[in-house]
Amino acid sequence: MVHPYQPPFLEKLRKEIQVSWVRIPSGPFNKMKLKNKIVLVTGASRGIGRATALLLAKEGAKVVVNYNKSEKEANELVRDIKNVSEGVSIKCDVSDEKQVKSMIESAIKKFGRIDILINNAGIVLDTPFEKRTLEQFRKTLDVNLVGAFLCSKYAIKHMPKGGVIINISSTNGIDCGGPDSIDYDASKAGVISLTKGLAKELAPGIRVNCIAPGWIETDMNKSLPKDYVKEETDRIYLKRFGKPEEIAKTILFLVSDDASFVTGTTLVVDGGYD
Repeated sequence: MVHPYQPPFLEKLRKEIQVSWVRIPSGPFNKMKLKNKIVLVTGASRGIGRATALLLAKEGAKVVVNYNKSEKEANELVRDIKNVSEGVSIKCDVSDEKQVKSMIESAIKKFGRIDILINNAGIVLDTPFEKRTLEQFRKTLDVNLVGAFLCSKYAIKHMPKGGVIINISSTNGIDCGGPDSIDYDASKAGVISLTKGLAKELAPGIRVNCIAPGWIETDMNKSLPKDYVKEETDRIYLKRFGKPEEIAKTILFLVSDDASFVTGTTLVVDGGYD
């Protein structure tokens, strides 16, 4: 039986013990991995780019959201980012050198530097090989490969030691998907090669890595025929398409200090595929 009278100091001690059980721990347990880092994500309004921008913002980064056509989606993303950090959207066609230079200048004017660059912008124009035009072929390479080159070229001028570049390729850049996507495959193979070359060129001050996603649930893949989706899903060990958030988490690892000894590599994220 508890005595009805308790000295004041015992009551105070009891309350402190109760509070201690719910107190959020300090130190490494709740440390943001990218606090105050400045991140530029190209093609960030949808899919992998959007998921990445949000995740890095939640980890403390200030994010520059690049878009080309999807202004509404980009502005909505910035509003979401501002719930947890700072963000700004900038329109830019990454295949246009003048626009890229202007985007980088705007980012520097806003945040002063670029710590992390995510070259994510990309397009795919599946067309039978014999109907493929030179204009279509060049457009795909210009956005997917030349865009990564241009953004890297102008971003590194404002990237301090310890900076990171992540290039988004595709498993198509490793194993050709087929003649209907020959320009896309060539561009993504080029991104892998670009990654290796930049990693050598920019070491030891800047790390450069590449991610090659397999099938991911993005707008780019929504129009695929159902029979083809089932056929491809059956070839994936995990029996499903990946989610943009799963690629974003892989990117977070590579840009964080957890991957401080990783550069010049291409990480395949495809759920296992035959």
